[in-house]
Amino acid sequence: MRIIGLTGSIACGKSNVSATLAELGAYVIDGDLLSRQVTAPGGIALPAIRQTFGDGVFNPDGTLDRRALGRAVFGNEDALAQLNAIIHPMVKQLTRQHIEEAQRSGAPLCVLDMPLLYEAGMDDLCHRVWCVWLPRDIQLQRLMARDGFTLAEAEARLASQLSADEKAARAHVVIDTSGSIEYTKSMIPALYAQEIALA
Repeated sequence: MRIIGLTGSIACGKSNVSATLAELGAYVIDGDLLSRQVTAPGGIALPAIRQTFGDGVFNPDGTLDRRALGRAVFGNEDALAQLNAIIHPMVKQLTRQHIEEAQRSGAPLCVLDMPLLYEAGMDDLCHRVWCVWLPRDIQLQRLMARDGFTLAEAEARLASQLSADEKAARAHVVIDTSGSIEYTKSMIPALYAQEIALA
């Protein structure tokens, strides 16, 4: 089974590419979903997050206040590194389990849909890496429109990750998503077929 890492900076259109790959028959492992699992109510990451960041990043009912945690870590390199040191190993372990499931399912291609693929060191699990890419100004516009962020909040989110340009430079395949969703989707079948041929 061939394993492809699918990455890209925030708001670059990665989920559109991921959904298209799933339609084509790929087994997709969603890194954002795994991160949410470990930080959901009762999640395995919560005790360490509380110990590191205190009660201020939790709601009164004990659930994680994601907005408060975001304010605590975005724009603060040390705090973000502490959070990543808690979450990344847990997500990597869950990813390995899902890769085993993908192999058992007989899927020809397994996609690790991971915005922080490089940051979490998960590119070492992949045969090749695809990166979705956008010019920075369009990326900022899409992020503010999608999440209702101010420009300062959007800039802080972008600064917390490797830049789109840096990820693209390290990837084997770069997909420019500055066109329409339909145009992006139309590029994927040929790239998928190429990976199956290389398997």
